[in-house]
Amino acid sequence: MKAFSACLICAVLLFTALVPAAAASVQTAGTPAEKVQQVKSAIVIEEETGKVLYQMNADKELPPASMTKIMTLLLIFKALSRHQISLNEKVTVSEHAASMGGSQVFLEPGETMTVDEMLKAIAIASGNDASVAMAEYISGSEKAFVQKMNQEAKSLGLTHTTFQNPTGLPVRDHYTSAHDMAIMARELARYDQVFHYTSKYEDYLRQNTDKKFWLVNTNKLIKTYPGADGLKTGFTNEAQYCLTATAKRNGMRVIAVIMGAPSPKERNKEIAGLMDEAFANYTTKQILGKNIAVASAKVNKGDHGQVPIVTGNSAVLLLKKGESANGLQKKVDISRPLQAPIKAGTVVGYYTISKHNQVISKTPLIVKENIKRASWWQLFKRSAGSILVH
Repeated sequence: MKAFSACLICAVLLFTALVPAAAASVQTAGTPAEKVQQVKSAIVIEEETGKVLYQMNADKELPPASMTKIMTLLLIFKALSRHQISLNEKVTVSEHAASMGGSQVFLEPGETMTVDEMLKAIAIASGNDASVAMAEYISGSEKAFVQKMNQEAKSLGLTHTTFQNPTGLPVRDHYTSAHDMAIMARELARYDQVFHYTSKYEDYLRQNTDKKFWLVNTNKLIKTYPGADGLKTGFTNEAQYCLTATAKRNGMRVIAVIMGAPSPKERNKEIAGLMDEAFANYTTKQILGKNIAVASAKVNKGDHGQVPIVTGNSAVLLLKKGESANGLQKKVDISRPLQAPIKAGTVVGYYTISKHNQVISKTPLIVKENIKRASWWQLFKRSAGSILVH
């Protein structure tokens, strides 16, 4: 009886020891939990596929500090890509923008700088004043720009994000998560031009004047981590030390987010370790490039009866080192019928790659150009031509 009781006690002790370990492992994926010990949340994703390589408390809602500017930069680059603004346009600084505290480039009320210079100030030096100046320039007011930030977050499917300003200065109900931050960073990374700014360790504003201002990148990994090319740091007393980092090696870009580290040294150490783990264990293989035609489709009542369907981005496989890319099944699925009018960039299907009957890659297929509704005369000629053929 004593032997049975002893065994029972041992079993209970063993069970209680294992349960916390099992609970902790649920929080992580791909890397042992002890890899990240001193931070509140973390995530690592591969940029092209968006696959999560590691996560810990990734949905925890936390203040992002100046990592907020990733969304600010995203809206700026969207406006540039749509030709709503251009890099050489002059932006006049308001009193409100110039009054921003925290990290700044000391813009003065009434001073003008180009969009290009403002981007340097935001991406390199984390200028709060430059962020607000650009917000006002794009949307007319900071408040209207913040509405756009939240609309964009919603369109990206971010459920743990709410913004109150474009800077990250402390304010109530301004929060995001490591997961949501990684998705924003991935969206921003689609604009390759952003890395022209975020990969610079230093630059200058007001060159050739007596007010020349030296910009030094707040992301020291740019100088110390091989392949690092972005993206944005953050710090407030509440948020502690945060970083969304990007690095590219052998064609694979990794995005890593750390939130709530106790020191910049710990933050950089943890994030470098996570990216090292990703590069050591994974590689990517491109199957198709971006804007490659894979099919054509009929468009009902379109000014073009037939349109090419192209890849919206590269079709890429994420593979573990040593994993074979043989035995792939590739398939083009297009929504039919297509109906005019259709805007350029509209997703009309997917290019899927499967292995062992499991989908391992899914690339959106788009219409590359605007398709207008056909005039009655075009439809008449098309109909008449069809009758003559028959």
